[in-house]
Amino acid sequence: MTRKALLAVALGTLLAGVGCSHTREGAKADAERAAEKTGDTAEKAGDKAEDAAEKTGDAMEKAGDKVEDATDD
Repeated sequence: MTRKALLAVALGTLLAGVGCSHTREGAKADAERAAEKTGDTAEKAGDKAEDAAEKTGDAMEKAGDKVEDATDD
């Protein structure tokens, strides 16, 4: 092989190794972002459930007050 051919093979090998490294790092970063988004979504869902439970509790309390007022008369 000529010197240029050997240089081309060596350069190609180096670039292929670098490409794999970036792919691994990218996949790791993507997985971390996905996990973070999943956590954020779960947190928002929990907040919504908590808000709904609070509203339901408030409505039940008002209904109880109305029943109590109606039976006091």
